[in-house]
Amino acid sequence: MRSRALRTSRVLMAPRVELYTAYELSPLQQKVREANQKGTYGPVPKRCVVTGGLGFVGQRLVESLVERGAEQVVSFDIVPPPANVWKHEAIKYITGDLCDLEAVVEATKGADCVWHNAAAVGPFLPKHFYKNVNVIGTRNVLDACKKNGVRKMVFSATPSSRFTCTDDVDGQTEAQMPDIPQERYVAEYSATKAEGELELRKACKAGEILFVAVAPHTVYGPRDNLFLPNLLEAAGVGKLRIFGSGTSRVGYTHVDNYCHGLIIAEKQLYENGPHLGKFYVCTDGATHPHPEGYSVFWEELDQAVVGMGFDSLYSKMAVPFFLLRIIAFICDAIGAVTGKKLKLGWFTLRMLTMHRWFRITAAQNDLGYQPVVSYREGWPDTIEWFRNKWLPTFDPKTASGATGGVAQQTQDKVKIQNDRMMK
Repeated sequence: MRSRALRTSRVLMAPRVELYTAYELSPLQQKVREANQKGTYGPVPKRCVVTGGLGFVGQRLVESLVERGAEQVVSFDIVPPPANVWKHEAIKYITGDLCDLEAVVEATKGADCVWHNAAAVGPFLPKHFYKNVNVIGTRNVLDACKKNGVRKMVFSATPSSRFTCTDDVDGQTEAQMPDIPQERYVAEYSATKAEGELELRKACKAGEILFVAVAPHTVYGPRDNLFLPNLLEAAGVGKLRIFGSGTSRVGYTHVDNYCHGLIIAEKQLYENGPHLGKFYVCTDGATHPHPEGYSVFWEELDQAVVGMGFDSLYSKMAVPFFLLRIIAFICDAIGAVTGKKLKLGWFTLRMLTMHRWFRITAAQNDLGYQPVVSYREGWPDTIEWFRNKWLPTFDPKTASGATGGVAQQTQDKVKIQNDRMMK
């Protein structure tokens, strides 16, 4: 099966960054758009700002706000908009750096609400990205809102800021997880996201901003440029194996579900509101294969792998956890010496072997959140998108495997961001 898929992948390579930016919705997302346009989920603010507006979540958030009737949505991103982005009259694309306060002030003028979605995400970025974007950038967005009199901010948070380095998250609520700050974090990403959130929480308590934090978990969907591509690359060259026992339970969040959670959270931003400053997790909830709110990670990933025409992960020997720890230690050591980010470090190993799923009752009760896309429909729809869009661009000659560098489309955007930061 894998050889057939590899032959298919040797077609003309499509532009990797632009593959993830076209306003070409999957069949399932077209249904969500129809519901958005009908006003099914209620009104949105007239003037909106989305930082990180060209990222995987940010772009779909911009689109969703417009679909729901926003009169102007500013998409603020360090990456210039590709030629194939949605050129709707209500969308204003601004290219700028979160570390440039003046640029952020200009972008947020006249906003009714800011969705601060820009972040240095995952374990694969240069270390300076995390502090610059997640802390300094968040501080600048807050200062810009205060200067412009913008009262509302929805913050895109991460549940990994509440993880410990040793304990599973096996169906806990937000209240049952450790609060921030923690003594130790699982990664620099988590630590800096927590630092940024704490600054917003402090400002909210002081009455300087109306703020709520909303987090997804393992965001997936069409145009995902980080989660699935890196794993599918490794599977495509035959180097991905099931880690450990292969029984880790994980909650997923379809990108349209997360955007829905972010949008409806804005309705809770009013003076003396009972949910100000709180942290919520939104996932696909009871629509998972296990209605408690989770999937078995490796079983679901194998569906995507087989869907690309690659060999099933279950046809290969699993790698014992003790061996993986040794490999992860070596990869982290190489990364520390060379500065090159390798896929299989401790953070990645931890994320792929621990239980990570949440009960979303707080988001349901406080925000009125319910998934707009069921996992049973969202996951097959995503696999179909990757088969049609990603697979023709897959080149086994440049793919890096399970322990090598990150997927090319991830590197493409990092390079653009880093070049701009260095100017």
